[in-house]
Amino acid sequence: MAIKIRDKIVEKSAPYLRPGEKVQAVIPGQTMNGWWVFLILVGILPYFVVLMSLNRYRIALVTDQRILLLDAGKWTMGTPKKVLGELPRGIVLGEPSSLWWTCRALGEPLHVHRRFHKDVIAADAALQAGSALPPPPPPPSA
Repeated sequence: MAIKIRDKIVEKSAPYLRPGEKVQAVIPGQTMNGWWVFLILVGILPYFVVLMSLNRYRIALVTDQRILLLDAGKWTMGTPKKVLGELPRGIVLGEPSSLWWTCRALGEPLHVHRRFHKDVIAADAALQAGSALPPPPPPPSA
């Protein structure tokens, strides 16, 4: 049975997580708009190698504590290779639309395919649900 891409990413991202940290959403994307890749494949094949060398796959791994931006390389989105950055969990990613939506909330544009729009919505919904919780009680005084 084939493993789902989200499950594969969570499994392979385990070394980058803190103990007890829970993944809320996995948002794969790429640095180059998918329409450019499509146009090159359809029309101008000799430039394919140059174009693909410019594109990188990224993973926004949204946890209950932070957002990790991971690099997955040039050829596959399923295997994170290194951490590019860490952002606070309070960032609202935005409302995805169209076939290739560009998320600009992560420091660099991340082009997210429609297949993963529900993950963006889930990440923002988890943030809203978390912000509705009351603040933790103050520590007991000595």
